[in-house]
Amino acid sequence: MAKLYFRYGAMNSGKSTALLQAAFNYEERGQHVLLAKPEIDTKGADQISSRLGVERKVDFLIGPEDDARALFAEHRRRVQFEADAALVPDTRTDVACLLIDEAQFLVPDQIDDLLRIAVNDGIPVLAYGIRTDFQTRAFPGSARLMELAHSLEELKTICRCGSKALFNARLVGGRFVFDGDQVAIDELSADRVTYESMCARCYLRESGGRLR
Repeated sequence: MAKLYFRYGAMNSGKSTALLQAAFNYEERGQHVLLAKPEIDTKGADQISSRLGVERKVDFLIGPEDDARALFAEHRRRVQFEADAALVPDTRTDVACLLIDEAQFLVPDQIDDLLRIAVNDGIPVLAYGIRTDFQTRAFPGSARLMELAHSLEELKTICRCGSKALFNARLVGGRFVFDGDQVAIDELSADRVTYESMCARCYLRESGGRLR
């Protein structure tokens, strides 16, 4: 049975790089993949970009009201049609894997759709994202992935002090902030929103002991 995987980590833990590497590995073996990300992630528009400078256009964006399984089915049919029309011998004519970037921004119903794609449609789904927001609260999409995913894998990165980073601190204009909307896409705001991955000790030091 195909599985739903959630690969998560703090900011700058190489999630997008790992996704693009997974896509390359499938395609190197002659298999087809589909890449998607939530529409709310306006950074990079319709591109998935890694810190190493590698980028790739997604096959489709998922809006907050979209049926993720129906969108996948539509693009799966396209892949099957194009592969069959190419008449290339010994190539797989179906999608081998669906890869989702910034999965924390999906709504819980869309995470349910990802499970159905894996279990009912037989296509493995690799979802990459962060677990908690800048106030240490789980994103709804990440919380649902934690509940449903067959496999959970943490991608690790380090804090400024060298310890394992656990949290994602938000800075506005270079200053740490601990109040505000859950979603603020980095580097696209007029106030220059950025994030820093931090261990629990450094996060508590900057927040004055606050965790939410």
